[in-house]
Amino acid sequence: MATPFPNSRTEPDGSAVIRVLTYNVRSLKDDTRALARVITACAPDLVLLQEAPRFFRWRKKLTRLANATGQTYLTGGAPAAGPAILCSLRATVDRTEDALLPLTPGLHRRGFATAVVRFGQARLGVLSCHLSLRQDERREQGAALLDRLAGMGTEHAIAGGDLNEDPGGHTFQSLAAGLQDCRTTAPRGGADTFPADAPERRIDALFATKGIEVLACGVPADLPGVTGEDLRAASDHLPVLAALRIPAS
Repeated sequence: MATPFPNSRTEPDGSAVIRVLTYNVRSLKDDTRALARVITACAPDLVLLQEAPRFFRWRKKLTRLANATGQTYLTGGAPAAGPAILCSLRATVDRTEDALLPLTPGLHRRGFATAVVRFGQARLGVLSCHLSLRQDERREQGAALLDRLAGMGTEHAIAGGDLNEDPGGHTFQSLAAGLQDCRTTAPRGGADTFPADAPERRIDALFATKGIEVLACGVPADLPGVTGEDLRAASDHLPVLAALRIPAS
């Protein structure tokens, strides 16, 4: 049976087809074996995590997850207040940077995990985020996200994460106005991501700059090796997987 998401590959023109997964993993408080099976079955080149471990032995926990899924810990976790990035050995890392966002008293600290990576001749800026539960703060964070992507010094970039907002929300719409909402551009698989046991909201998303070709994007519920039981056990969110063609830079 053909896979519903194109596989990773390098094209003759130097462009690269990659798989990107964004996933809120609820601090690894759920079934980590189920989580590892889901991530492994998705065969991602990049994993954008939210609610990654950020307290006691956070780096060891992230490294253990990376090792269990054929990935390498790249950046984020505690220094980014939760967002993190893993990558496959296919990626060459140019640089990483974690950024903390302004703190609103009484609310959780938020941040961005960012990196610039190469897949052959294709160079890509990457950002993982987890936006605020409060609308006004979320708007400011959405604007900061767009500024951060624009300042990464790459022609092509992607951002993914838990937006805590549906597609009709102001911040979601502002991101989709400046970037491609990958799910809307090339829908594949499921749409809603929360809650995992009975999804009814699409609050997790992947975005890409205009020059990137989106081949497929959605919840990989019908991907070989991904079971409904594992998806429900792994986290309270469902993951979003995208296949993207990144032009040579």
